[in-house]
Amino acid sequence: MRAWLMPAGSDGFDKLYQDTLPDPTPGPGEVVVAPKAWSINYRDFAVAAGKYFGGVLQKPAVPLSDGAGEVVAVGAGVTGVKVGDKVQSSFFPLWVEGPPRMGPALGDGISPGMLAELVVLPASGVVPLAESLSYAEAACMPCAGVTAWNALYEGPRALRPGDRVLVLGSGGVSTLALQIARAGGCEVFATSSSDAKLARLKELGAAHGVNYKETPDWGAHIARTFGGVDK
Repeated sequence: MRAWLMPAGSDGFDKLYQDTLPDPTPGPGEVVVAPKAWSINYRDFAVAAGKYFGGVLQKPAVPLSDGAGEVVAVGAGVTGVKVGDKVQSSFFPLWVEGPPRMGPALGDGISPGMLAELVVLPASGVVPLAESLSYAEAACMPCAGVTAWNALYEGPRALRPGDRVLVLGSGGVSTLALQIARAGGCEVFATSSSDAKLARLKELGAAHGVNYKETPDWGAHIARTFGGVDK
């Protein structure tokens, strides 16, 4: 199979190269996925530049945590998915529930990532695609989507319908937080340096938009004009 790797000592994505690796086979409790779409997060740039938690890459590494594709093989004992299922990756494939704990994370420079024609993953590390999502849409969910969900619904106070939510900018986490909050019955305020982006954020569900270049004191403006936000 073809795979794309960052070399040891990499200082950026311009060092990415293609190689041919053996096709993986699933062990007990594992699945093989043929990715159809991928997305790139800021974290992936940090890994490629040697600036992630593990530091400079010590050996070649397959990058990217986020991808979506089709299950092409399953190992013994796998019951949650079957060959032919459409799935997306999970950022922490072995953390299913309970308090956070240290463990492998896809594409962290130590554990292999998703940028290959075939990827072997724990069965706990894949999530079935919603029928409404394309591969490309699903590939944008794992890292940014889970981060947005965590900010909104985990911690000491979960979001409630009717809450007011502020999202900063129009990056992946913010746009997903906007849509999750709207689906949860919340009123969303968005900021951006671009009126065109604010228009798009309103199309996605934002009730209010503030151009922070035109209104540098956007926080005070929102507090003064609308009474502030809950998250």
